[in-house]
Amino acid sequence: MTDQTILNNRFGVAVSTEQRNKVLRNTYWLLAMSLVPTVLGAWIGVATGITLQLTGFLGLIGFMGGAMGFIYAIEKTKNSAAGVPVLLGLTFFMGLMLSRMIAMVLGFKNGSELIMTAFGGTAGVFFVMASLSSVIKRDLSGMGKWLFVGALAIMVGGIINVFVGSTAGMMVISVMAIGVFSAYMLYDLKQIVDGGETNYITATLACTWT
Repeated sequence: MTDQTILNNRFGVAVSTEQRNKVLRNTYWLLAMSLVPTVLGAWIGVATGITLQLTGFLGLIGFMGGAMGFIYAIEKTKNSAAGVPVLLGLTFFMGLMLSRMIAMVLGFKNGSELIMTAFGGTAGVFFVMASLSSVIKRDLSGMGKWLFVGALAIMVGGIINVFVGSTAGMMVISVMAIGVFSAYMLYDLKQIVDGGETNYITATLACTWT
């Protein structure tokens, strides 16, 4: 094997460095593009208050149903030109679902500053994870099953907390989510770098979801 190819140990295929770089580049571009419909969805949600009634279990069902529907559609269209607009549709939906929380935060005296801090923190985490994925030489594919267990625990904890309504529980779940999904971002980006993910729409979906 030359330095122009990378052996994907998980699937046993050789992926060219050019192909790997193309997937990585397209993933970054699509992630940047996805910010537009996300912001648009959040703005429409805040301006119209369309999601204010989606509280508690009803909100959870609405979010999970919509998200799973979009993910299924993306999986079916990921190898066609329709995959990109479907993915952007998901990010619009995510922005819409976030609008209720954003509206609540904007009601605080320093609401705008909190939102900008959260946005900057997210960008910072992505930059750090992207940098780490390019310098870490160790195979991280083994992290997948542990991250899945962590994400499952967060989901179950979140569902339970919908009924319990514990502020402390929500804080614990939030901290766990930051740690697990930051690690998931590193894992997904490392899969691209190592040649384990060759579809940029799937890669973007993974990064968006985390």
